[in-house]
Amino acid sequence: MFDRLTWIFVALLVAPLVYAAAPVEQDYTARVAQILKKTPLIDGHNDLPWEIRERFHSKFSTINLNSDTSVLQVPEGGAALMTDINRLRRGGVGGQFWSVFVPVEMQGPLAVQATLEQIDIVRQMAERYPQDFELANTTADVRRIHKSGRIACLIGIEGGHQINDSLPVLREMYAAGARYMTLTHSSNTAWADSATDAPKHHGLTAFGREVVHEMNRLGMLVDISHVSAETMHAVLDTAEAPVMFSHSAARAIVDHPRNVPDDVLRLLPRNGGVVMVNFYPGYVSAVRNRWDADYAAERARYDSPPFAGLYIGQPARAKAALDEWVKAHPAPKVTLAEVADHIEHVRRVAGIDHVGLGSDFDGIPLAPVALEGVDKYPDLLTELLRRGWTDDEVVKLVGENILRALARAESIGARLRTSRRASEATIEELDGPTKVKN
Repeated sequence: MFDRLTWIFVALLVAPLVYAAAPVEQDYTARVAQILKKTPLIDGHNDLPWEIRERFHSKFSTINLNSDTSVLQVPEGGAALMTDINRLRRGGVGGQFWSVFVPVEMQGPLAVQATLEQIDIVRQMAERYPQDFELANTTADVRRIHKSGRIACLIGIEGGHQINDSLPVLREMYAAGARYMTLTHSSNTAWADSATDAPKHHGLTAFGREVVHEMNRLGMLVDISHVSAETMHAVLDTAEAPVMFSHSAARAIVDHPRNVPDDVLRLLPRNGGVVMVNFYPGYVSAVRNRWDADYAAERARYDSPPFAGLYIGQPARAKAALDEWVKAHPAPKVTLAEVADHIEHVRRVAGIDHVGLGSDFDGIPLAPVALEGVDKYPDLLTELLRRGWTDDEVVKLVGENILRALARAESIGARLRTSRRASEATIEELDGPTKVKN
């Protein structure tokens, strides 16, 4: 009898705790919904336009963004699409910087043309789905579009090579709707160093500094994702307006050159810039970063044209050997919680006013577990609320920080245009005759 009474007593004590758990979880969901109703969630980088170009030859008649794009056929070596309208809606996305990416293999006038074609894809997205998308050029546009229940479409150029070393081309890109430009992609430009290329300029050249000044005059955000740490410092020394990292993580957690060092993070409060945290597993997890390097080395060991490799000229045998290696060394999983760790690190070092979200969806071959597509943002925000973030802090993360930076850039640009004419400088004049345009 005593044991029975004891168990009843324990059950009565525990029951309120058990029943209280469900309302707490529901409260997170309600809090996230209220946050995303109040403030547009703005992602800094999504490569869907390039995927539309590559997979569907830029033909919208062959894709329906109102359907589940994740079930569409995946090209060899590719990934399922991570973006469609229904998932954007479930994810609470209020604004998206669509990347108008052009690979560095495209140079000169071809890169300019491909950039304009990518901008046209974003415009077609807005024209085909007017109930869901609208192009935005200003912070006021973003807020108005979000209030109307649609998703604001902003445009970001992903590589300084896309202006072909021409300030007039930069201005025309801005006129066409581009509101940020990443100064480099995977390789150096003639005027700025990339994070993933051998240093050439050790930051910015004189023309590179002129590019930054002209972007400030236009009111265009200078994006320093993809650039070297030296270039980051050079831009912060040069910029007259807030900068952005459209899709970068924290280097203190993963020592990858694509990530942002702490010394740069500590400079952001003075500049007013924002780091929009990337979801790519190799930038988020040190273990995954090491596995990626081992995988690349193993692949090169089997088949490294034109002269090396154990199975050079035998692609089937090389693939079979690599598959066996992967079977014996499975890729480590990367999680949503690890992305949250990067967000918290940026917040801790740079401050709550300088962190945002920059997924790189549809520009990465895979995403962390539980962050597989644009519908998963509420789960990430819930994780942060569980960690003790306040609603006001999450509001800053999802949109207010980048909107503040963009509004400040717009204001500074408006002021500069009253006192400074469009730059007529050329790369030859500033950097010397050896710097030849493509």
